Amino acid sequence: MKALVVYASRTGNTKQLAYLLKGELEKVTSKTDVVRVEDFHTDRLCDYQLCVIVTYSWGNGELPREMNGLFEAIERQPLSSLVTGIAGTGDQCYPYFCGAVDRFRDMLYVHTKLAVTLKVELAPQQSDAEKCKKFADKLMGKVYEMTAVC
Repeated sequence: MKALVVYASRTGNTKQLAYLLKGELEKVTSKTDVVRVEDFHTDRLCDYQLCVIVTYSWGNGELPREMNGLFEAIERQPLSSLVTGIAGTGDQCYPYFCGAVDRFRDMLYVHTKLAVTLKVELAPQQSDAEKCKKFADKLMGKVYEMTAVC
């Protein structure tokens, strides 16, 4: 099974989270690619069985500009069998903590097989490692559930 972790990062926090999640997924998948959203061609989404999106929130919980193309591509493409997860970093001092995660979550729930979400305060800490493991476990649970149905 091929997994994708696609991320946007401005300060390095979401990049760090993306690589933590990649490490967990590599324990259970045959291949896990990690790609910055600016370097990812959205027509390749159908090459993967599992996709994790890792984003930061901009302003008052908005999607970062560089994530708009991915968001719109998922809405347009037939990806109803793609298992997805959304994770992000944010700062709770803002009124809408990790708002971009929530926007992606709502869209992914409609267009894909959304398995799990994760919000991390600022940079991932040691205590977030267990959350990343549970995140990966829930993703794989959804993959196995989909396989059993087929």
